[in-house]
Amino acid sequence: MNSNVERTGVAGLALTDGDGKPLVITPSMPPLTGKLRTGIASALNGQPTVVDMYKGATNQPTIGFALPIYGVQADPSAKGIGVAVGIRVVGDDLFALLKQPGDTSRSAETYLVRKVENTVEYLTPLADGTAALNRTMAVDTPELADAFAIDKPGGFAIKRDYSGAEVLVISRAIADVPWVLVRKISRAEALEANESRLRNMLIVFILIIIGVTVAMIAVWRHGTSLRAAAAAEKFRISSERFENISKFMRVITNSQPTLIVAVDGTTTYTFANEPAAKSAGITPEEMLGKTMAGVMGPTKARYYADVNKDILKNFADLEEAKTPDSVRLARRSFVQRFEEGDGGMQVLKSDHIPLRGDRDHPPGVLMIIDDITEFSREQLKSEARLTQLVTTLATVVDRRDPSSDSRSSDVGDVARAIAEELGCERKEIDTAAFAGNLKNLGSLYIPPEKMGLPVGELDEATRKVMSTAYITSANLLQGIDFEGPVVETIRQSEERFDGKGPQHLAGEGILLTSRIVAVATAFVELTCPRDGTQGMALEEASAQLLRDSGTVYDRRVVSALLNYLENHGGAIKWAHFLHRQ
Repeated sequence: MNSNVERTGVAGLALTDGDGKPLVITPSMPPLTGKLRTGIASALNGQPTVVDMYKGATNQPTIGFALPIYGVQADPSAKGIGVAVGIRVVGDDLFALLKQPGDTSRSAETYLVRKVENTVEYLTPLADGTAALNRTMAVDTPELADAFAIDKPGGFAIKRDYSGAEVLVISRAIADVPWVLVRKISRAEALEANESRLRNMLIVFILIIIGVTVAMIAVWRHGTSLRAAAAAEKFRISSERFENISKFMRVITNSQPTLIVAVDGTTTYTFANEPAAKSAGITPEEMLGKTMAGVMGPTKARYYADVNKDILKNFADLEEAKTPDSVRLARRSFVQRFEEGDGGMQVLKSDHIPLRGDRDHPPGVLMIIDDITEFSREQLKSEARLTQLVTTLATVVDRRDPSSDSRSSDVGDVARAIAEELGCERKEIDTAAFAGNLKNLGSLYIPPEKMGLPVGELDEATRKVMSTAYITSANLLQGIDFEGPVVETIRQSEERFDGKGPQHLAGEGILLTSRIVAVATAFVELTCPRDGTQGMALEEASAQLLRDSGTVYDRRVVSALLNYLENHGGAIKWAHFLHRQ
């Protein structure tokens, strides 16, 4: 019978007194020893502590926390009167979050690691069946991907994983815990398509060079012939060779998955491989002599006609100036999205190579078109996930401040609207919005009980932390690889347009995205209630910003905000600012 056998505690809650002695403990709480005792000591000194993952009493991954408890009227800087301790087993619900939804790759894997002295410890289950916390490897293992991930979070490299396989690896550091999130995929799988395509293209170019060389030799021999009969025979032979080479080159181009066509300045096709003809629903021979508008439709034809026109003009100027390597200099690559009739989207990557004209053919452009729609969809999904993560972080920050439940997200929303009003590119718009959402991330280091208090009631240390929270935010985000300069935007967001800010940057020397975030932050702060007082009306806040434009803020950015408020529905969209609690 097991009635007299004490159950091993694996998870629970406990309260201790000011000396760390337990007052109340739930039945399943393990003993307050080891890591728990260290966390309690840290919490009693005023430092909330995460008890890092370890093997618990039942050999399962376990994690916990220790939070200080203060007297209601006590000095917050004094030692805590007790500690709230929690501990729980890390279950499959956490590990399941590491799986990428919709990932079809065979060798991709995401897991958590940390450095323990001179070893890499694997915190989560691995693809080879190893359980969590059951594998460690020496940090100095040659070319170890996970040692690189810990040493350089946010970096990208080709290394070897824990099984010795060559992989592409990228990582991110997890804030407030010594964990690093690692994402890896087999090098062979990741680069398989690109290496195959490069190999095929190299073969094509080599064969083109061989063909041109053979043709030049044939023409030279024909030109140096002294007898007409011999010249005619040689010409016949050269023609046969050229015909054979043409057939061979067509076989090569037809074997490529990409669409390869040549058009002249009037958009008439002079060459098309079988994939290009198949996509149009006709044969390659039927495509010759047709225009792009008649084959691919007016929208795509108009876009590519404009591109080719510019390339041919630039190529002609380079040829006239006898510029060396004019073909390479005039060559261009583009990625363009086209709306489909069914409401879908097609994304095409095209390379445009100018072709010199001769007696029988006018100058033209060789176009190599590749459909990258699926890749673009995946990229859009990644961007959506990043936006969702930024929004979540902003929500976490806002919920800690009792005086506002959406201030960070409001700043990001206003920053995005201003950037769009200024006609910024997508990368700048996203940068301004992300920086606005994340600018106050550093306020997580401010104790929750001090959030929302009037400035006059805060001690000097807390005021200093609050005034430099944006710098802390930038430092926390330093290792994340945003597409735009989000981190530097946050660092410069407190600069003044007249150069009297912290870094003394002025005017155009301040990033445009930083100037946008500065105006968005000020607008939200002016309209937000503070210290029990009502925030300014939208008109009052606009007037204040206008008075400060040219000195504190960029006048152009302020004007864009005012135009959005008055003419594009901003006043209605942000009317809820006036009704915050």
